[in-house]
Parts: sequence; C-alpha cells; structure tokens
Amino acid sequence: MPIPTSYSTPARVSAKERALSQIQRWIIDGTLQPGEKLVDAELAEALGVSRTPVREALQLLEVQGLVEMHPGRDTRVQTIEKDDILKMYTTLAALHALAAETASTLIRPEEIELLRGLNAEFAAAIENGQPYRAMEIDEQLHNLIVEVSDNSYVAAFSASLQIHIRRFKYVFLAQPVSATAASVEEHAAIIKVLEQGDHEAAASVMKQNLLRPMRELHAILNARGEQSK
Repeated sequence: MPIPTSYSTPARVSAKERALSQIQRWIIDGTLQPGEKLVDAELAEALGVSRTPVREALQLLEVQGLVEMHPGRDTRVQTIEKDDILKMYTTLAALHALAAETASTLIRPEEIELLRGLNAEFAAAIENGQPYRAMEIDEQLHNLIVEVSDNSYVAAFSASLQIHIRRFKYVFLAQPVSATAASVEEHAAIIKVLEQGDHEAAASVMKQNLLRPMRELHAILNARGEQSK
C-alpha cells in the first residue's frame, strides 16, 4: 500500500479529523485505488498518529461510502463502476434543482453578486486551462446556492455526492473533464433566473447544468471502452 510521505496537514485539528481528511483525499485523488487493502498500522505510521484515530476515520469513511469494512478480514477502498455516474449525477441534479428552486425565493442581491464573481473566476479558469481550479469554483458556486436554500438535508447529501463525483473524475479520467463555455453560459442563466425569482426556471436550468456534463462524461467513457476492445 504505497502512501506518500510528504503532504500538507491542516492545523489545529484532532488526530481523527486529520486522519479522516487525509485518507479521504487519498481515496478521492486515486492515491489509494478502488479495491486496495487498507492497513490501519501503515496508515497510522504514515500519518504520525496512533491506530485508534485511523480506525475511527475508516469507520466514518465507510459511512461516506468510500471504504468497505469486513470485520475479521480486511478493509478496502470501495470500488466504483463507470455506470455509477448516471446514478450520481441524476441524484445531484435533483437535489440542486430543489436548492435552486428554493433559493430563488430567498436569495439576496449581495449573494447574486457573489455568484457572478464566482462565474467570472470559473470562466477565467477555463480560459487559462486550469481544469482543477474550474472544478473547485464550480463546486463553490453550486454550494453557495445550496447554502442560500437553507436546507441542511440537501446540503449534507449534496456534499457526499460531490465527494464521489470528484473521485469518479480522478479515478476514471485522471483529471476533470475540461469545462466549456456552455457551463459559463448555464451558470449565467441560473444566476439570471435566481435574480428574477423564477423558481421553475431556476430548477430547470440547474438540472440541465448537471445532466449535460453527465451525458458528456458517459459518452467519453463509452468511447474509451470501445477503443480498448
């Protein structure tokens, strides 16, 4: 189980939080591959903590669906299948459509301006060829709308799904699919209807903004599968 020896660690956090954050990151970015066996003693040594916080972190990661624990046998990184993308994105699209619909009645002018600023940063990241940065800003924009909707259940499930989608992109594509001008335009359309308070349009445009990349990603994966035959 190869584990990096150099990595940044957050300050002023408990050993369990540090272990959780770092192991989660390694699973998401593919350092720890799907199906790989996780040995708590090795992880503890690499992280500079005892085995107890590592075990507690692994239990939380199992709840998140990132690891699978088999008592008396082993603990492994949860596997993912290519077609899982259809389940992830459709579920996230439904959650974010609900968030946008609700946010359209609650959003304030200063939050509209924050969204416009994020979309401008998003467009700049695309223009400068920074796919990882674009992915991060895209998530910030969507998360702000979820935050405005003031629904803790949507926020919790959304955060969990975003972890799996990010991992999916790293594992199967090695990097996020390059965002396009279509994403910028869709964001602008979402912001416009939110500002207008049009809840039906907000839900519709938000859903489109997530289902379009789902179809594009699935097509890319299918094409790669055909090429490998």
